[in-house]
Amino acid sequence: MRIGVFVLAAQFPGQEAGQVLADAVEVIVAAEEAGFDDAWVAEHHFMSYGVCPSATTLAAVALGRTSRIGLGTAVSVLSTQHPVALAEQAAMLHHLSGGRFTLGVGRGGPWVDLEVFGTGAGRFERGFGESLDLLLDGLSGGPVAGDGEFFRFREVRVVPGARMRPVVACTSEATVGVAAERGLPMLLGMHIGDAEKAALVKDYVDRGGSATDHVAAGVAYVADSTAEAVREIKESLPRWLGPGLAGYVPVDDRPRPTRNIPAYVDLLARIHPVGSAEHCAATIRRTAENTGIERFILLVEGLGEHRRTVENVRRFGAEVLPLLRAR
Repeated sequence: MRIGVFVLAAQFPGQEAGQVLADAVEVIVAAEEAGFDDAWVAEHHFMSYGVCPSATTLAAVALGRTSRIGLGTAVSVLSTQHPVALAEQAAMLHHLSGGRFTLGVGRGGPWVDLEVFGTGAGRFERGFGESLDLLLDGLSGGPVAGDGEFFRFREVRVVPGARMRPVVACTSEATVGVAAERGLPMLLGMHIGDAEKAALVKDYVDRGGSATDHVAAGVAYVADSTAEAVREIKESLPRWLGPGLAGYVPVDDRPRPTRNIPAYVDLLARIHPVGSAEHCAATIRRTAENTGIERFILLVEGLGEHRRTVENVRRFGAEVLPLLRAR
């Protein structure tokens, strides 16, 4: 079992974005010291939900500040950037980190980012498979050329080459199919529980997918008691999620999705490792047994204060990780 932290660079009210980013790097350093296996960095644009616009850049900074922990992107959004350029960045980080970097990619959403970066809604709606195939070609060490709907360019060879296998964020049957067809592991979000995760894993296998090293995201907070942890998370998370989720602006006239925030926070506290050390370990073990997933990335920023986030990381490392590794 591999346990990592999931760093959103979440901006709570009253916080300055630059300091949030600096604190995010310190959280990753603390995670390495606490014994976590990985740290995965999220990417968002124009919103307080997460103030890191380049997951590869933040990962590069964190790789330079650490020596053991793996770094991944959860995720780099393919719909708003050129896949060959992303392959070049990933290959650099792979070589410069001694193989500690994992590229996670996703389709993204129908957000205003598509307009700002000039890629358009078509890249989101129809272009994910084409972009992913070019990314894979760029990471293969061989030649790559564009001859599709969205990319047309002569054959080139990516330098430096790196044989890497990305992880693909999967939130629908369509993206599960894309990952399964290419034999790539899935990254499953923290908004679904064990039954939904297990169903996506089954769908992946039914579609011929061969990877078994899928990754599941969740929320993590350890306290003296489960009641205390749940109470504090329920008090804190809405302060971030309210303005954060409101930052999603569609690229066209489609309605912006809404979410019942109290119900969502209740779900997160119920299905993820939020509680005493024993409860946190039991929750992760239960998810692993129910889904077959053995890799977890845990959002540790839920209290909204850097000092408490670092304390959460250290306490999880000291009290929960030994319980999981004892098995």
